[in-house]
Amino acid sequence: MLKVGLTGGIGAGKSEVSRLLVECGAVLIDADRIAREVVAPGTPGLASVVEAFGEEILAADGSLDRPRLGAIVFADAERLATLNAIVHPLVGTRSRELEQAAAEDAVVIHDVPLLTENSLAPLYDVVIVVDAAPETQLDRLVRLRGMTEEDARARMAAQATREQRREIADIVIDNDVPLEELEQRVKDVWAELVRTSRASRPSGAE
Repeated sequence: MLKVGLTGGIGAGKSEVSRLLVECGAVLIDADRIAREVVAPGTPGLASVVEAFGEEILAADGSLDRPRLGAIVFADAERLATLNAIVHPLVGTRSRELEQAAAEDAVVIHDVPLLTENSLAPLYDVVIVVDAAPETQLDRLVRLRGMTEEDARARMAAQATREQRREIADIVIDNDVPLEELEQRVKDVWAELVRTSRASRPSGAE
């Protein structure tokens, strides 16, 4: 099994890259998706978040009001750390369960937005960083996700810098390019990952 950490700044296009890698044959473990699962209604995770932040972060149906919680934590580093201390261990446990369920020869992509911030690079055989210029990230967040410019800049500022992400990368995928070019770049990266996976297997293993 080849364990690959995939990360990138918000709005860099990491989700598109992970989708393309799955099309190539990768097994995807999406930390964001798991983070939603572990705070779903009725979970111990949601109960812990409510205990820390109060019932005002709940929507009318009892689910987590993510925009409201995001507005709180991304403006306050201490409260963001409190949230991360609740959610990250739960995500880590679930991620390990999914990884253990994958085939022995799988290329497993761990899509981890905060890989750089949490110093997780040593956990992976290969680290891929999806990179885009800050102005590209800002445009995508405002134009495609409907964020205000102020909110988008706050989200970007709460993450690692572009330089910090690139420092931990084994592979950098430039996503300041048209989709056709991105697709080819991902195919090339996939071929490289398959070669690495095969080379890492014990002699005679298939």
